[in-house]
Amino acid sequence: MLLQTQSLATHFALSLTPSKPIINIQFTPPKPKSFQSPFRNVKCALSVISEPSHREFRSDKPFPAEVSRTIMELASVGTLSTLNQEGWPLGIGVRYAVDPEGTPVLCLNTSIRQFSMDRRSSLHVQLEQCGLKTPQCTIQGSLGKPEDKMVLKKLHSLWKNRFGEEIDDDLMYVVHVERVLQIDDLKEAGVWVTSSDYRDAHPDPLRDFAEKLVNEINTNNVEDVIRFCNIYVDFDQVSEAKLIWVDRLGFDMRVFSQKGIFEVRIPFPREVTDVKGVKSTFNCMSQLAWEVEKNFHVPNFQKVKHLKQIL
Repeated sequence: MLLQTQSLATHFALSLTPSKPIINIQFTPPKPKSFQSPFRNVKCALSVISEPSHREFRSDKPFPAEVSRTIMELASVGTLSTLNQEGWPLGIGVRYAVDPEGTPVLCLNTSIRQFSMDRRSSLHVQLEQCGLKTPQCTIQGSLGKPEDKMVLKKLHSLWKNRFGEEIDDDLMYVVHVERVLQIDDLKEAGVWVTSSDYRDAHPDPLRDFAEKLVNEINTNNVEDVIRFCNIYVDFDQVSEAKLIWVDRLGFDMRVFSQKGIFEVRIPFPREVTDVKGVKSTFNCMSQLAWEVEKNFHVPNFQKVKHLKQIL
């Protein structure tokens, strides 16, 4: 069985052969035929406004626009910042929903609608990932009230599906997105995303069950998680390792050692889009890692070399 993946950071050429059963692996092994087609790189683009970014985006990781859309879909509370009638900046906590293009829909009661004539505003949203990482995005745009009856009807339905309650037309506002600042974690630099890239991006298909999967693997497959770091990452002396998050292109992991605490990205051999695909891929990668560790299989892949030190 042959697995291939290409990324800017690493390349796996995974070859699985029958061997001893996997220890502590509770996932059902995939059928061989599902791993015989080569990995296809996902093509997507990011446009950056103002000054061009010199950051190198890796193809084994979702692009910032996709990450922002995912954060907005998973969270439902953010901080709306605008200017009041006296010209003072005002930040308030708000609930929101998003339409299919990622436009935030807000419910603002009369006590907090003391806006100035300048409707420029920002909506800051963050998502905690298993207590280890906090990606966030800030949407900059202008507050507006939808007037079209058909649009209002769709937004009413959207709000009820999200929160299970009706919303008064007079309390409904939208933030017309002009640009988005996406930040991977606290204390990190952000990347500006244009409104068109944000609107055209899609949330990650694993978003609704990613946290459950990560918690399940961290609880039931501790040895496999550590083995992943020892086999697939160019790093030694790993004392502890935990999954942080999973998306369609791979795992984010937190690695603990005597040298410090690091974050590392381990890509999948190919893109996955559902729970079955994640479990099957994890199972196959765990099998290969076990065989390499036991010297039953000669590693014919390059290890991940990019680690980001946290502490």
